[in-house]
Amino acid sequence: MPKFVIEREIPGAGQLTPDQLQGISQTSCAVLQALGPKIQWVESFVTDDKIYCVYLAPNAELIRQHALQGGFPANRISEVRNVISPTTAEARNHA
Repeated sequence: MPKFVIEREIPGAGQLTPDQLQGISQTSCAVLQALGPKIQWVESFVTDDKIYCVYLAPNAELIRQHALQGGFPANRISEVRNVISPTTAEARNHA
């Protein structure tokens, strides 16, 4: 299933309390449950003024529906085309 990164502009996101983050997470999970098993939340990264979320979904439209129903911004939805890490730099065996 395609993987997406969602950029959500939320001024002051880094100052949200644990209770506020829990509430946001609970709302997100409730909407995900209503949308069905085709969309999955993997994890999110909270920065000062943005939250970057990683989702699995068949298309960006389903992610837009999740944002709309949950009341979350989805300022940019980008499909992940590849994943690299330090192991990508290691020599490959072409045998």
